[in-house]
Amino acid sequence: MYLLRDVQKSDLPGLKRLAAVLNTMNLPDNEEALTELIDTSVKSFSGRQPDFSRAGYLMVLEDQDSGALVGTSMVIAQHGTYEAPHVFFEVGEREHYSASIGRHLRHKTLSIGYNYEGPTEIGGLVVDPALRGTEHKPGKQLSYGRFLYIAMHRKRFRDRVLAELMPPLLPDGRSILWEAIGKRFTGLSYQEADRLSRQNKEFIKELFPSAEMYASLLPDRARRVLGVVGPQTRGVQKMLERIGFEYVDHIDPFDGGPHFEADTDDITLVKAFKSAQLSERPLEDSELGGARDMLVGYSRENGRIRFRAVRTPVIFEGRTARITAEAEELLGAPEGTQLGFIPFSEPA
Repeated sequence: MYLLRDVQKSDLPGLKRLAAVLNTMNLPDNEEALTELIDTSVKSFSGRQPDFSRAGYLMVLEDQDSGALVGTSMVIAQHGTYEAPHVFFEVGEREHYSASIGRHLRHKTLSIGYNYEGPTEIGGLVVDPALRGTEHKPGKQLSYGRFLYIAMHRKRFRDRVLAELMPPLLPDGRSILWEAIGKRFTGLSYQEADRLSRQNKEFIKELFPSAEMYASLLPDRARRVLGVVGPQTRGVQKMLERIGFEYVDHIDPFDGGPHFEADTDDITLVKAFKSAQLSERPLEDSELGGARDMLVGYSRENGRIRFRAVRTPVIFEGRTARITAEAEELLGAPEGTQLGFIPFSEPA
């Protein structure tokens, strides 16, 4: 069984091992960056961040058999503030017609945009490659856990949720779009710009062209990746669409990846959220056939446990819920504690 929980400072070695294998933008192989992510998350989960717009919640998935960290996911309470706006390309279309030659053309356009009171963002989804597609679905647990936490603490988050999906990249990790636009206007590599933008977005506003750009002027391979999801992210796209997200004609100005958004309260997992008290009677093996497959969360701001979630069979009995003894032990929740629930699998 896997335990999804809030990251701790003691998790740095495990995160470094995972980052060394993957070295993604979501989980950089950089101790300073990882330490900053952990510090922000610990402060946010503990309730010591009074300004929710600055909160970020990093979750880790722990394999209970090996004790190893096998994945991460993240929720950023507000992506886009006055100090660090949310930056995007708005994808539009221009029509041109010449009567003298009878030619009608449509051109895709890109316009830089900024959001200073941005949406909540889900991101940071990283799964150990050896576990992708396995029957226990660790990636799905990591992804769904973010929506469980949002539903359990709804007032901390915005009324819109954003997901920025990765497009196809070059074999060496460079962005095709960045090579065509960003590098030309900033003189920075994709990795340098991404690293810098985490602390400073001023250079984008000052160096990127403010005028509308015609995508027709880009190289063919750059045009082909605009708003396209990369092969390793297509499963995430299908999941997001299934729970209520839609492409909003915005793309990332660094790599051209599409932006999907949804109204928070219309996300199916948030709508299906329910809470119930933990029953004093755990589920017996003979009862599992009639139980529901759910992700169950326990959250508090003080003490050792701040957020934990497990996938477990559940039977609801009035205002109480019964889960397996193993799930109870991993959650560490005493009897009578209020737990949060979202469906993990659709009913048969």
